[in-house]
Amino acid sequence: MINDTHLGRMIHDRIKMYGERIALRYREDGIWKEISWNSMGDQIRAVSRGLLKMGVKEGDMVALFSQNRPEWTITDYGIMAIRGVSVPIYPTNTAKQTQYIIDETEAGIIFAGSQDQYDKVVSFFDGSPYLKKIIVFDDNVRLNDGGKSIYFKDFLDMGRKSDGDQELERRLKEASLEDLATIIYTSGTTGEPKGAMLHHSIFYYSSLAHMKRLDTSDQDVSMCFLPLSHVFERAWCFLASSRGMVINYCDDTSKIIEYMQEVKPTVMCAVPRFYEKMYSAVFEKLETAPPSKKKLFLWAIGVGEQVYLKKKEKENLPFDLKMKHLIADRLVLKKIRDVVGGRIRFFPCAGAQLSKEIEEFFHSVGLFITYGYGLTETAATVTCHERYHFRPGTVGKPIDGVQVKIAKNGEILVKGETITKGYYKKPEATAESFENGWFKTGDVGILEEGYLTITDRIKDLMKSSGGKYIAPQLVETTIGKDHYIEQITVIGDARRFVSALIVPAFNVLEDYARTHHISYSSREDLIQNPRIIEFYQSRIAEHSKELVGHEQIKKFTLLSTPYTQEAGEMTPTMKIRRKFINEKYRDVIDRMYREK
Repeated sequence: MINDTHLGRMIHDRIKMYGERIALRYREDGIWKEISWNSMGDQIRAVSRGLLKMGVKEGDMVALFSQNRPEWTITDYGIMAIRGVSVPIYPTNTAKQTQYIIDETEAGIIFAGSQDQYDKVVSFFDGSPYLKKIIVFDDNVRLNDGGKSIYFKDFLDMGRKSDGDQELERRLKEASLEDLATIIYTSGTTGEPKGAMLHHSIFYYSSLAHMKRLDTSDQDVSMCFLPLSHVFERAWCFLASSRGMVINYCDDTSKIIEYMQEVKPTVMCAVPRFYEKMYSAVFEKLETAPPSKKKLFLWAIGVGEQVYLKKKEKENLPFDLKMKHLIADRLVLKKIRDVVGGRIRFFPCAGAQLSKEIEEFFHSVGLFITYGYGLTETAATVTCHERYHFRPGTVGKPIDGVQVKIAKNGEILVKGETITKGYYKKPEATAESFENGWFKTGDVGILEEGYLTITDRIKDLMKSSGGKYIAPQLVETTIGKDHYIEQITVIGDARRFVSALIVPAFNVLEDYARTHHISYSSREDLIQNPRIIEFYQSRIAEHSKELVGHEQIKKFTLLSTPYTQEAGEMTPTMKIRRKFINEKYRDVIDRMYREK
């Protein structure tokens, strides 16, 4: 149990409890290195004392602008232990976006990770009326700012040599459940970002609810994969530390499968895109496999599905099914689980819609996806699957202490101790987001027998010129699960039919073109080839059988360049900025509706 209501005290208690056991692991020069709880505690205290030396007062904001690494977590706890407020910033944010957050929160100190983040901060340092110091995690960063910055290792030395213990103990003793822990800025698909205020009480009640819903212990090994600046990974790491787990840091998301095979985690948070890519990779290989291997694979998945359906309902397995499953597991299913290390007990998953077909595939393989739903403003989780009797296709039932209801317009409303009290310095936005004490999520959903299903975003819902409603996320999830599709944006608002912009998965498409002797000189040339267009038309038509008539894509355009955050088409959490895309590709879209 978490007896401490304040994260600063909680982590100090866990350090005393676990001592020389491993707390954190990170990869350096191809080797996994370990940090004990005692060593982590020493560094947390050094951070706290260093910040006290720099004059950080209770309630002051301190920014974190870095990719995942142990120093991120250590600094986060060090800030909170002196009753400061940590302000995470996505490592991919631009200098302009970063300065906006620094200036609004009046943060005087920022911790920067790599050269990229450091250079961005230096570019606006002199223009910020609040920023006083940059503390740089990576020793290899070239400092060229005339004394505005200090390396993290030197900052720790300064903290260790200071005499701030008495003040640190006083602040820890007086730390309150109602202290503001962090301000997390929503990336915003439209407009300026808003800083959701999350107090220590929110994480306390969230952790209690998760301990009731999820089976975790100090024997678990967690992989820190999603950005720590995202509430999902951050809240999970708070829970992981409180449970005494070993946290392993993934500093390069492109190497996640390699890291998982080395670390063999038992739990890892991920967004649906992770599973979609893995699913696509499996079925890409299957397409070129001999008929005998295809038959064996599909038989094994079918057996796995029978087993998972019975297990989730706590039904006994017939002897013949047990025997079949042993064979299917040894020949096929175990090999898929080994791709992610072979020890995963469950995968917490949220952040976007996940196809029911893909979810059930992983359950059939023996990889339990604890699919859920939440927002920054709800400290990540509103609902998630229970261990038994869950319903694929839904995002599960509300966690303990959270109430959910559906408004007349279909919007999901939530209430509870884990909900933000509002947005920092934005009283109007706060007022607009609440209705009689219920937080308005902006998502559309259905609540049946306690199970919540997300259908779309209020702002994303489209209405055709014929008066038919279209839920674009449903269409995008249904069509986008095809492993020849990397990204898809559905268009249809005030239009006479649904169209789409599609970015092909070029690695598999180029293989297809070579196999079928389709010559091309560039990606632009490839996507204009009539045989390629016809190929995509047939795949879209096949998946569209799951959609009603007015939801089906009648026309589409293939794009040669993927959407990126740098180009403004994606948020830091990899959600598409629909309005921006519609404006950027207006001519392409209009052309689809002019053509007969």
